Amino acid sequence: MKRIHAMSFLLVGVLALTGCGTTGTENSGSASVTTTTSSTNSSQVSTTDLFSSRDLEVGYDQETSTKITLSGTSASCDSDAVQIDGSTVTITDEGAYILSGTLDNGMIIVNAEDSDKVQLVLNGVTITNATSAAIYVAQADKVFLTTATGSENTLKNGGEYTAIDDNNIDTVVFSRSDLTCNGEGSLTISAEAGHGIVSKDDLVLTSGTYTITAEKQGISGKDSVCIADGTYTITSGKDTIHCENTEDTDKGFIYIADGTFILQADGDGISASASVQIDAGDFSITTGEGSASATMKTEQMGGPRQENQTETTIEEDSTSQKGIKSGTTLEILGGTFTTDTVDDSIHAGGDITITDGTFTLKTGDDAIHSDANVVIKNGNVSIPYCYEGIEGLTVTITDGTFDITANDDGINAADGSAASNRPGDANDNCVITVNGGTITIISDGDCLDSNGALTINGGTLDLTCNGNGNTALDCDGTYSNTGGSVTTNDGSEENPNEMGGGQGAPNGQPSQRPGVQKDGETT
Repeated sequence: MKRIHAMSFLLVGVLALTGCGTTGTENSGSASVTTTTSSTNSSQVSTTDLFSSRDLEVGYDQETSTKITLSGTSASCDSDAVQIDGSTVTITDEGAYILSGTLDNGMIIVNAEDSDKVQLVLNGVTITNATSAAIYVAQADKVFLTTATGSENTLKNGGEYTAIDDNNIDTVVFSRSDLTCNGEGSLTISAEAGHGIVSKDDLVLTSGTYTITAEKQGISGKDSVCIADGTYTITSGKDTIHCENTEDTDKGFIYIADGTFILQADGDGISASASVQIDAGDFSITTGEGSASATMKTEQMGGPRQENQTETTIEEDSTSQKGIKSGTTLEILGGTFTTDTVDDSIHAGGDITITDGTFTLKTGDDAIHSDANVVIKNGNVSIPYCYEGIEGLTVTITDGTFDITANDDGINAADGSAASNRPGDANDNCVITVNGGTITIISDGDCLDSNGALTINGGTLDLTCNGNGNTALDCDGTYSNTGGSVTTNDGSEENPNEMGGGQGAPNGQPSQRPGVQKDGETT
């Protein structure tokens, strides 16, 4: 009897909340992105049709499925749809195929009609290939790679790739067609060279347990990577989860509904050329050797009000080592995120919208960085180590709890495209707005720094600036507080845009919050 994975019921609920639903029929077309025009809302992935009922289905018919037995350097099967040439097994017709056994220096090839759907069920399979992929989808409409219940499966490459046709096969599982990975077993992939799993079309993962070690990308899709659920432990020499399409800007996106992710990347943890949307999940992301390995330098910075200010910056590196990176918009609806990254922990070229979630972000650069607008509606955000905590053209905080310790600014609104962001020159595009929440910041730079306006409509802010020519509140435009409770250690809440900086800490010495004992005295 066929089974639908339990994730389908959760996913229906998730999609209902987003105004979308799954379809009961197979969708062979590419997934699409719906873009909104609001400057305060990120583009949302249209989740309709991203996961078909068959994507979520982990069952198969034992009686009608074709059995393929792998036996060292050979294999056996009684179906005319299966061609066997030594240790190379080629599947030429649609249907479900159950594989078991061990194949040494061999390959499973799917070369069916472009309208065929093929399911490969791995039931205790070990396949190694010294010079190419273990599984190669040359042609099909869509292939389902299913791990049988309770089974343990291993796919390996030996460290090099030798061309067998015109395609650049450089991964353990390589598909030129749509690929779905699911199941109730485990799959271990070892790529001594190249990537772990690659689809040159849409890549969908809906269930299963995956342990992937790859010299380059862990998993990668060209048009999209969509994950409904599953457990993923990925170690990669480049990005652990990657999606990139340089030909179509509506593609190249990542959508994650749920799952457990332990990601160790020498590149980015999660990286998309287009948008990223995460609805839920548990994420532990480390890049490079972590935040403490980032090299920082200080440069003299002149300005009308801060003549001797120094700015701490990260030395440029050719390799991006961010936690979650989106080329356009990034939306997080919930989840638990723990990062230790060399570069930004959460980064987007477009708007960032965080609806909820729990975040513990350690980074050698910015914890949350947008080249456009940052909107945080709620959440529990802890940033114990960073260069800057939250940075965007505008930053809007509606609610939530924030505990930030920053080498430079805690929250910063700056225009990276502006010709000058010198202190005192107001930029109307830059705005920090706090409507609520509990915000605690200790910073060596400004706690809140806006190159334009700073507006506090609500919330409780406890701000400590450690001097160094900086202030707890700093803005180059208008400042207003219509209902927030603001406590600083330097009095800058009285008139942020007239403060000279460091007034709570003479001679640039670090300050402590009022009420904290220093040298046995109450300060």
